[in-house]
Amino acid sequence: MQISQRVQNLAPSATLAMSQKSAELRAAGVDVINMSVGEPDFDTPDFIKEAAKKAIDENYSRYTPVAGYLSLREAVCEKLRRENGLEYTPDCIVVGNGAKQELCNVLLATINPGDEVIIPVPAWVSYVEMVKLAEGVTVTIPTGVESNFKITPAQLESAITTKTRMVMLNSPSNPTGSVYTREELQALADVLAKYPDVLILADDIYEHINFCGEVASIAQCGNVHDRVIIINGVSKAYAMTGWRIGYMAGPKEVAKAVTKLQGQYTSGASSIAQKAAEAAYNGPQDCIEDMRKAFERRRNLIVELAREIPGWVVNEPQGAFYLFPKVEAYIGKRCGDRVIESSADYVMYLLEEAHVACVDGAAFCCPGYLRMSYATSDDNIREAMRRIREASAKLV
Repeated sequence: MQISQRVQNLAPSATLAMSQKSAELRAAGVDVINMSVGEPDFDTPDFIKEAAKKAIDENYSRYTPVAGYLSLREAVCEKLRRENGLEYTPDCIVVGNGAKQELCNVLLATINPGDEVIIPVPAWVSYVEMVKLAEGVTVTIPTGVESNFKITPAQLESAITTKTRMVMLNSPSNPTGSVYTREELQALADVLAKYPDVLILADDIYEHINFCGEVASIAQCGNVHDRVIIINGVSKAYAMTGWRIGYMAGPKEVAKAVTKLQGQYTSGASSIAQKAAEAAYNGPQDCIEDMRKAFERRRNLIVELAREIPGWVVNEPQGAFYLFPKVEAYIGKRCGDRVIESSADYVMYLLEEAHVACVDGAAFCCPGYLRMSYATSDDNIREAMRRIREASAKLV
């Protein structure tokens, strides 16, 4: 059976692979604490579920417009106006099957073979693979825990070439939880303002899960606003990961191209999920703050416990629900005949010895680190960190 070179060139998702491995161990009776999945552990708020039930009763069961229901796109415009101070019209919005699809849609709609896409790393596992699908070339800008995983304007400027077509920014960040301040984003925007042919793809999906007050978007920087494409959705803020509704907001030309592309391979997103998302944006927003407070409490707990593990270098993430500790101190250590030769080995050791599932930092273009999600209960966090501390102590 012939498999296309396009698919053969793709790496499998490391986060999904680790989640699958955890599920297999659990099925075999092993008590695994899964900290590999980037998914809120809360239930979707009741008023959103009621809107979905109402949509079913009202027979929202037919094909939707490719770009999404007008009423949902209007709700997105109102959200952007209300929360972000940004003005868009519905023809600038395209709704898709999750923010993940809209990210890929934008890349496929704007990147030509050989175009360079700048990605600060560590970065979410799918960014590089999506650029591959678009036949673009990824140019990474490395960061580390010492800089809170944020790039500088000088780094950005040095990465731009005549082939640069796009810069991807994610704040709050997956996998680090880092958040750029409004001033830091403006400094990056001032660099990009000198390069009018460079698009900016702003992945803002974690904007509401932040512990530093209002989170800024580079779309709010007036000198580059007309080149920014926002990606967002309902999965993180409203605990709606399985509903699969995300959107892009940006220049009309890009929205038109994305709609054309989407119309040829998925068409519109689920009618019921769209009506639920509309209710999420138009309804009471206190559920967001309730979940945000829980994540902040968990952030404080996991940072405190992680700093008790000898050799780990830990910063304090300002958003999302991930910790990204540096674990290089354990590379070269051993437990019996088992030698830890990489962060991947350390992650697998923690899974098999401590029964805690994390993800190797190399999957995010940053070996020597690991990512752990604290989108789980306080008790699970305490038990997972206890297990990791005890298992790590066996490595000498």
